[in-house]
Amino acid sequence: MRKVVMITGASRGIGKATALAFARAGFDVAVTARTEVEGQRSNHALTTPDGLPLPGSLATTLAELNKLGGRAMAVPMDLLDSASVDAAADRVLAAFGRVDVLINNAVYQGRDINALFLDLDEASLARMCQGYILAPFRLTRRILAPMLAHGGGTVINVSSGAGDRDPPIPADQGGWGFAYGAGKAAFSRMAGVMVTELKSRGIRAFTLNPGVVTTEALIATIGDQGVLALQHGSAPPEVPAEVMLWLATRPEANALQCQLIQAQSLARERGIVPGWPT
Repeated sequence: MRKVVMITGASRGIGKATALAFARAGFDVAVTARTEVEGQRSNHALTTPDGLPLPGSLATTLAELNKLGGRAMAVPMDLLDSASVDAAADRVLAAFGRVDVLINNAVYQGRDINALFLDLDEASLARMCQGYILAPFRLTRRILAPMLAHGGGTVINVSSGAGDRDPPIPADQGGWGFAYGAGKAAFSRMAGVMVTELKSRGIRAFTLNPGVVTTEALIATIGDQGVLALQHGSAPPEVPAEVMLWLATRPEANALQCQLIQAQSLARERGIVPGWPT
């Protein structure tokens, strides 16, 4: 029986690359995101420097998945809407009957997430709590019940080093703000708690820091020149994608639970991505 992976935030970037990696490995794939079609506008969303929506959509990802064979489905889900989170989980479970791997990759990306401390308002902080803590908690709880009923499964939470340390420079100079750091810090605790409480029931859980990845969101934030300035300090989305496939399918990955896994370092050490780094 083919295993099922559910990946949030898969309209572009790391989520899309991860969906394609799992499909190539023989998984049936369910993807969620807020952007259903190209050019769709949403409140509190990043845009290009020209003010346009970022490229990428569920429809585009699903079309690429369908070319790879296997079953695939795309489900709209907005982290800021709890009802849509519940509905997405229920639709995936109704379609596939189970989820063997859940990847919490989606994030709230409004520009206010990195507001300076004195500029941060409570509304922005509340959106952070909903998007970074409550929504993935709600989704994971809903998926865990059938996962446990089938004897276990794997949860991978895509977090950030910003939840593990203070910014080296202020947010308006390229660091991160309190809202982003606080959200990632809280989110980074989820997997370890799950392992401690549920490993005896077959649950594996990981917290992954993808590092700096050349995604559409990064380009929108720092521009093409900024990406060029990074040179070898950035990896393509396929690197964390292949690392997550490795974590989900290799038993030796169990030893990496209950820590913040550095995706790019792990990929280098284990040779997980052939030909990278060049």
